[in-house]
Amino acid sequence: MRALLIVNPHATSTTQLRRDVIASALASAVELEVVETRYRGHATSLASAAMSRGYELMITLGGDGTVNEAINGIMTATEECTGLEAAARRPALAALPGGNANVFTRALGLPPDPVDAAGTVLQALAEHRERAIGLGLAGRRYFAFNAGLGLDAEVVRAVEGRRAHGGGVTPALYMRMALRQYYRITDRHRAALTLERDGMPAQDGLFLGFVSNTSPWTYLGKRPVQTNPQAGFDSGLDLFAMRSLGTVAAVRALRQMLASSGRQPRGASIFTLHDQPSLTLSADRPVALQVDGEYVGEQEKVCFRSVPKALRVIA
Repeated sequence: MRALLIVNPHATSTTQLRRDVIASALASAVELEVVETRYRGHATSLASAAMSRGYELMITLGGDGTVNEAINGIMTATEECTGLEAAARRPALAALPGGNANVFTRALGLPPDPVDAAGTVLQALAEHRERAIGLGLAGRRYFAFNAGLGLDAEVVRAVEGRRAHGGGVTPALYMRMALRQYYRITDRHRAALTLERDGMPAQDGLFLGFVSNTSPWTYLGKRPVQTNPQAGFDSGLDLFAMRSLGTVAAVRALRQMLASSGRQPRGASIFTLHDQPSLTLSADRPVALQVDGEYVGEQEKVCFRSVPKALRVIA
């Protein structure tokens, strides 16, 4: 089996020695080529080019951003179709954790240590164990676990700004940026978003919208943050939106999202949907958009669509 290992050399939780150990172990089981990313979006072009060269397996060693780029390289290099037959024509993906949150690999049940995760992948390859998962599509950008319009994307944008100036990325940084955005920058008084669905009346007055393809939405350190606990790779998209960003409403929602009960957050300010084939969020002003924890710009309208059984993963 020909496999391409796409390594982000700047990933936060790996070292050169660990990367060499992982590459050596993988090379014992597959015909391996190793490439390193050099700039944002590079993993997408690497994965797309590898597809045209007949690679059967894409392996990523990096954070969720590297995984997202590789997925988009795999998906956009093929015809847009769904189902197991279409997934079988695409290379499989094996993602190894190397970043800060590693939401995707944790959702797949892989160990948090990249060396241990590589061992799990090798065992799965030996046993021919894989599964087909659904993806989300935000406009023309695929996502594996979540996308968001509003406050969460603003926080991602602020964190990426700190990262660009050499700052480290930690849960504490995300918390500081979230508090700064919430209290000093985001508009908490004038809702911008409207939800549209086929055959349903429009739902306006929304301040933010989180679209989930699996659960949890993200992690705060080791603690899962749950917006739509029923979301999964085998169902459609879930939505978590808020009608108010007042302090009391926000604290109540956050408390439920961090609770260990795994229950769906509820309240007068919360609006949720489960297992949706598609939905559209439009805004009366440009609003920040993130996909899989990566800021992708400001948008005024985004159509989100579920793409069932789109990608084979080794896990």
